[in-house]
Formats: sequence, structure tokens, C-alpha cells
Amino acid sequence: MELTTAALLAASGLAAGLVNAIAGGGTFFTFSALVASGLPAIVANATSAVAVTPANLASAWAYRRELAANLRRFAALGVVSLIGGLIGAYILTVTNNAAFRQLVPWLLLFATLLFAASPKIVALARRIGKQEDDHPSTKAWAAGLAFQLCVAIYGGFFGAGMGIVMLAALAITEGDDFHLINSAKHLCSTLIQLIAVVIFVVAGLVSWQETFIVGVASVAGGYLGVVFGRRLPASVIRWLVILVGAALTLVFFIR
Repeated sequence: MELTTAALLAASGLAAGLVNAIAGGGTFFTFSALVASGLPAIVANATSAVAVTPANLASAWAYRRELAANLRRFAALGVVSLIGGLIGAYILTVTNNAAFRQLVPWLLLFATLLFAASPKIVALARRIGKQEDDHPSTKAWAAGLAFQLCVAIYGGFFGAGMGIVMLAALAITEGDDFHLINSAKHLCSTLIQLIAVVIFVVAGLVSWQETFIVGVASVAGGYLGVVFGRRLPASVIRWLVILVGAALTLVFFIR
């Protein structure tokens, strides 16, 4: 591997870890860098998912107290996330590389629009999920689980923007408690990625040299994200991700 390629991959991992710790959207950086390094689109997607898993596990560990206190409450969400992640990852393994490459610009466009509309999406989900007593109705809770299943399938298949849609699903089932929602998000994201990683590894879709470089850098980026997250407004990082997503979407449509 050339030094410039290794530097590009390390920079993408660093950026992914940083923005994931603050606002989400790191897949924009890692997936695009892996494609630029010469990997086929499906291999780049699988490698990106594996590479950022250690950083996501670290984030989930940071919420271990909240998770331990709400294991029963999150049980259904966890099961749905595992099932959806398995389905999405399996769909990727049986998808033709050329067909997936044609889907990539549309997937990036979808994820970018999600980031741009995320405040309104989450606010709408919270209004849908609440009753007068500030708790979700049975129907709203069931709808939230069905929504989460769809999010998990998308996450297992591609993943960019998954966190934003998941926040909307969790706003329906869990209400307004930020720490509760964030801990549930990290749990569900981790489960989706873990099951997807197993499928990708078994299918032989992972390029390990690139995985190591991006993975180490993403862990470092995750730590820096905590540091900078205390100084930079999350909205600034979110709009940076939106701009990057828009630029990458345009690039992939042109190519």
C-alpha cells in the first residue's frame, strides 16, 4: 500500500471517529476513502463497517450504566436490531457489486437529506409517539419497533445516516430523555454492526489491511471527538457532515 493511500485511510478513520462521537455520519468519510483506495464498493462498505466497530463499542461501553439499568426495557429493541442487521447484511452479500455501485449515489443522497432534516424528523417522531401523559401508546410503541426494524435493515446494508433515523425511531418508543435515547441508540447500533460484521467476515468481504488502518484511526478520532465535542456545537459538526455528504453524493453521481 502506498503511503498516500494509508494517510488517506487514516485521515478518514480519524474524521469518522470524531464526527461519530459528536453528531454521527462517519461512514461518509470511511466508505468514500476506501472506494478511493481502490476497493470495490461492496468490499469498501463491509470494510468500513468492520473498521468503525471498535470505536462504536467504546461508545456503547461509555453508556454501560444506563444500559444495565434498562436492559429489560431495551430487550425488544435489541432483538429487532439484531434481526434487521442480519437481514440487511445478508442482502448486501447477495447483491451484485455493479448494482450496488449504482445504488451508492442514491444511498448517499438519502443519508445527506436525513442529516439535513434530522431536527424536524426527530421532533415529528416525538409528537407521534406521545400521549397526554407523556408516554407512548401501545400502537406508537409497536410502530416504533417496526420503524427500528427498517432502520436496522438499512444499517446492516449500508449504514450512512442510520443514527439519525434511529433517533427518530427511539423518540417514538423512549420519549424525550436524551441519555436514555442515546444509550439505546449506541446499543442498537452496536448490535446491528456486530451481526453485520460477522456476516461480512464469513462472506469474505473484508479487506483487513485497510480495516486495521481505519479502525485504529477511528478509535483515536472517537477520543478527540469527546474533547472537541465540549468546545464545538454539535450543529457545526452536523452541517460539516452535510456538506461533505452533499459533495460526495455529487462525486458519485458524476463518476
